[in-house]
Amino acid sequence: MKKLSLAEHSVRELNSALHDPQAMDGGTEWYVSDPDGRHALACGLNDELQVTIDGHAGYYCAGMNQHATVVVNGTVGVGVAENMMSGLVRVRGNASQSAGATGHGGLLVIEGNASARCGISMKGIDIVVGGDVGHMSAFMGQAGRLVVCGDAGEAFGDSIYEARLYVRGQVESLGADCIEKPMRDEHREELRGLLAHAGMDFDPSEFRRYGSARELYNFHVDNAGIEQGDSHE
Repeated sequence: MKKLSLAEHSVRELNSALHDPQAMDGGTEWYVSDPDGRHALACGLNDELQVTIDGHAGYYCAGMNQHATVVVNGTVGVGVAENMMSGLVRVRGNASQSAGATGHGGLLVIEGNASARCGISMKGIDIVVGGDVGHMSAFMGQAGRLVVCGDAGEAFGDSIYEARLYVRGQVESLGADCIEKPMRDEHREELRGLLAHAGMDFDPSEFRRYGSARELYNFHVDNAGIEQGDSHE
């Protein structure tokens, strides 16, 4: 295992080494100490690396990840795993806003709570949150799955497309076009697999499923806030 301290090296040196594991006589396993909330750690990885960040990370940790497994032994700032393509990102603590934003694939696991807009504009990523999520989570969720083992804040799933949402606790309010949907056997099996992959020990029967009512797919003048015949000038 290659060990690197951010008290002795810069973030640029870390990320350069992770993109070229031989540059610092490194291998596929990395242990990063003293992160102290620095931003953009382990971004854009494109190899099957195992990276452990021992401490708190700042903004956009593990953004644009492909193939790599990144574990953060602490909390993370805005945009963890933003635009993630594949691989696994695990946060042992809490996450700030926009966790997994625009993610296309892979699995993001947040063992604590996630703040507002978790999974915003998700495009295929799977996100499992052990605690609660804040307001506007899964806003414009296009594809993928968001599992919330705690409670969800207001406007949950606002303007959702085809993402699947599972919540174990209470939902403060649902956003536009998001409704509760039947929880069938196929969904319980899907959820069981997601929870197992994330290392979460919850009973799928305790969850409810939410998704799109599909009322926003086509234009209706009633949704435009104007009356027919009104002037557009």
